[in-house]
Amino acid sequence: MANPILQVDHLTKRFGGIGAVYRISFDLQPGEALGIIGPNGSGKTTLVNLITGFVKPTAGRVTFRGREITNLPAYARVELGIARSFQMVRPFYNLPAFKNLIIPLFSPRVGKRVGGKSGNRDEVAMHLLEEVGFERDSQVPYKVASSLPHGYLKRLELARCLALEPELLILDELFSGMSMSEVASVLPLIEKIREQGTTIIMVEHRLRELFRIANRAIVLNFGEKIAEGKPEEVIADEQVRKAYLGSEDA
Repeated sequence: MANPILQVDHLTKRFGGIGAVYRISFDLQPGEALGIIGPNGSGKTTLVNLITGFVKPTAGRVTFRGREITNLPAYARVELGIARSFQMVRPFYNLPAFKNLIIPLFSPRVGKRVGGKSGNRDEVAMHLLEEVGFERDSQVPYKVASSLPHGYLKRLELARCLALEPELLILDELFSGMSMSEVASVLPLIEKIREQGTTIIMVEHRLRELFRIANRAIVLNFGEKIAEGKPEEVIADEQVRKAYLGSEDA
């Protein structure tokens, strides 16, 4: 087995006296797709924020490719190859959709290559938007982000991540608010990204779609990990059903 690309060791976060995440540990192998599930308020997004550097842990450690990154700022983790989407979309609302991608394309991680020998950044941005489902020959890529429907904004979030050419892609409820047809159009792309070797973490409530991607899942409840294993194993776990799946159509 290869060395883990990501190691999370007893990660804990308290906000005042409230424990949001408590002693979460797991390893992630290169090319693996991990699903993180659990009821609302179980600590899923807090865990993502800890891994990506948007929140500092109270205790515990995060290691990426053998390097401890627990205290690195978020931008430094991006440069190492970690990209994440946000549950609540965060575009540059006053910029056209394709211009939203120009900013990550100027990052040190990809900036020296994109726009040089590899071509024009505008062209790369348009290609990325087309890849996630924007109609290239329409006016949609040129519209300011504030005018786009929610489904397009979610796909724009994904394109911004892909612009950074991540080794670890973390998607925080990418499918929330998307229609079934929109989800169906994005799923094959995420499957392709996984097949190309990118390591993926997905936080998701839409379990059928999630388990098309993830080959392993961990389940959180009240900030603690209550199960880990293959999708069929965690679904069959009685504790998981009581905490989460009892009211879900799995």
